[in-house]
Amino acid sequence: MAKTKEQKKEIIQKIKDNLDKAKSIVFIDYRGLKAKEMFELREELRKQDGLLLVVKKTLMGLVFKEKGMEVKDESLDGQTAIVFGLEDQVSPIKTIYNFSKKITSLKILGGSVGTAQNYEFLETDKMIELAKLPTRNELLAKLVGTMSSPVAGFANVLQGNIRGLVTVLSKIKK
Repeated sequence: MAKTKEQKKEIIQKIKDNLDKAKSIVFIDYRGLKAKEMFELREELRKQDGLLLVVKKTLMGLVFKEKGMEVKDESLDGQTAIVFGLEDQVSPIKTIYNFSKKITSLKILGGSVGTAQNYEFLETDKMIELAKLPTRNELLAKLVGTMSSPVAGFANVLQGNIRGLVTVLSKIKK
């Protein structure tokens, strides 16, 4: 059933609102996904503060054109949906990438990381590279481990002298 002008305006406004809040945008081709798989994907994205919207490419194109954002139409082939990362930039991309490994019919078409003001369209391979990066918490843990390693080694060296002294004193006592 065709949508009325009012319905289309509501959809356009919803895209604009989410585009203003989004920290990342991912375009996916969901052709071949079953309804149950689509529901699972939406649930996973919701856990990561992501939002999946299925909209017509023409309405999406109108919003992006109005915002001055370029989308490569040749990249958006098939049944296209938009995923907005509302809180974290990379988590929704990781979620989609991991989901696409389980369900091969789901494909990442491209996207952007950052706000609508500094939008730059990234091709599929760039988005997959972003998805393969470690999470922020993993990177912070590696940083702390790297920073504490020399301190721990230095403390161990200092304890070695005291250990040696205690060993010598215990042998003299015997």
